[in-house]
Amino acid sequence: MTESNAHPLLDKIDLPSDLRQLPADDLVELSNELRDFLISSVSKSGGHLAAGLGTIELTVALHYVFDTPNDKLIWDVGHQAYPHKILTGRKNSISTIRQKDGITPFVTRAESEYDAFGVGHSSTSISAALGMAIAAKLNDEQKRTVAIIGDGGITGGMAFEALNHAGALDANLLVILNDNDMSISPNVGAMKNYLAKILSGKFYTTVKEGSKKVMSNMPSVWELARRTEEHVKGMIVPGTLFEELGFNYIGPINGHDLPTLVKTLSNLKDLQGPQFLHVVTQKGKGFSPAEADPIGYHGVSTFDPSHDNLPEKVACAPTYTEVFGQWLCDAADADDKVVGITPAMREGSGLVEFEQRFPKRYFDVGIAEQHAVTLAAGMACEGLKPVVAIYSTFLQRGYDQLVHDVALQNLSVLFAIDRAGVVGPDGPTHSGSYDLTYLRCLPNMVIMTPADENECRQMLNAGLHYEGPVAVRYPRGKGPGVTVKSTTEHIEIGRAIQVREGKDIALLAFGSTLEPTLKVADELNATVVNMRFVKPLDETMIQQIASTHHTIFTLEENVVKGGAGSAINEFVNQQNLDVRVINIGLPDLNLEHGSREELLKEAGLDADGIQQSIQHQLNSSH
Repeated sequence: MTESNAHPLLDKIDLPSDLRQLPADDLVELSNELRDFLISSVSKSGGHLAAGLGTIELTVALHYVFDTPNDKLIWDVGHQAYPHKILTGRKNSISTIRQKDGITPFVTRAESEYDAFGVGHSSTSISAALGMAIAAKLNDEQKRTVAIIGDGGITGGMAFEALNHAGALDANLLVILNDNDMSISPNVGAMKNYLAKILSGKFYTTVKEGSKKVMSNMPSVWELARRTEEHVKGMIVPGTLFEELGFNYIGPINGHDLPTLVKTLSNLKDLQGPQFLHVVTQKGKGFSPAEADPIGYHGVSTFDPSHDNLPEKVACAPTYTEVFGQWLCDAADADDKVVGITPAMREGSGLVEFEQRFPKRYFDVGIAEQHAVTLAAGMACEGLKPVVAIYSTFLQRGYDQLVHDVALQNLSVLFAIDRAGVVGPDGPTHSGSYDLTYLRCLPNMVIMTPADENECRQMLNAGLHYEGPVAVRYPRGKGPGVTVKSTTEHIEIGRAIQVREGKDIALLAFGSTLEPTLKVADELNATVVNMRFVKPLDETMIQQIASTHHTIFTLEENVVKGGAGSAINEFVNQQNLDVRVINIGLPDLNLEHGSREELLKEAGLDADGIQQSIQHQLNSSH
């Protein structure tokens, strides 16, 4: 096919209403075109690929059967929602995804009426969908609500809390488990699909519900029959758990078999109460390199789809993530009490080598950040040295545990906080803008902000040997390119260092802001201090600076409100120091997606922006 007529069916579809005009026989071919379009688009723009390839047929079937946007589809996380975006009016802009001013990387209410609920963090879909289903019931509206959640997302505790609640209500909620970690044996696939069609039919559900009511008043022989039915069903399909929670369980069915999907969803659409459909899909479906390596093709940069492999990464200076990963292996080599914990972010947090070398000391808890934090607390109680590798945005989900289970008990847990500050293409859901603010208020907490790669390693060393909770927070990507010394050297807790002497004004930089600050210091003839610690502050250094300078500027890659600069303000006020303090940091708004460099510029935290902010303040003070 030529490029102009490569997707004749897809070209006719701008919205799901167009899709619903197609005869059912065309849906398979439409799915093939959609898969080809998705591969071609993402290969040019980069983005999430494998998950979306696995939900092509499911997405087509959902929009074909349900009256979207009146009926609500709630996608968990949103990695798998690229096909949904393409079918809901964003086909021509999909190439801009994750780029500044382009369409959003995840599902976002402000972007489309078809995006029923904003997502980015996992395990939220069932709770949100249940809320919408209850609202429809109370408003006497004939709407259907569908939550689509992956086998990873359903491991989160919040998902089970929602399932437990939903099963006790009569709201019309359909939960679809997109299970892409289970293969379907060809010899039993047809039988599973046949069972699914029968189990989703009105006759079966009517008889089953009626039999439960009748059996409850029958002699014990009927109770035995009921148990036998459930046990036999449990051997055929893995639905006993969901049935016990109050759902009508259907499946598992082949998530790439469109006729079965359409038939089953059509049946389920008319059923009342909580329904649970289990579909089995394959990540990367239809693109052999992604099928073979779904992790590698989860999030990709641009690539050539005619090649079997992604482009090789060019060897260069290590990222902060890689510095952490190497440090953890070295620390575990030297101390058998060191353990590593991650909430389903092995690759992203740099733990691949650690898992391979120390499998008994590696703990991936799934998408369960709360459990990860308290698990570490329990380990610390028994003398282990737990290191929790976690993104800043995901640590927010374990905040109660951080407060009550770690900080309150003053337990020695080291938090290696990745993706601190602006993150980039993943947008505001993944931004690490708040951790200095929410960590700083906790008693017993030590907070370190490395300005370069070697300082990051030194801080991790210091944190591992400190008795009490410690956070080392570092940004995404590379630092200034400082050579990392593979030693156990660590720095003194709470000590800042002056890196440039100037006159009248002082720039107190935390972490990643030191590099751009040094770029502007010469022209301003400013003193520069690498603060390193947000808590405890180097109070002696601050007093010294305040006595010799008339203005202090604090700089941080965190929101200004309640951040590191606020800590300086508090100390200056407490000591009644005669110095003006101005805070520079992230603004009080959600920065949208774009490259990290673009977002830092937008926030005024690149060298030009810092200089302009300082000059403006100095000019306005005269």
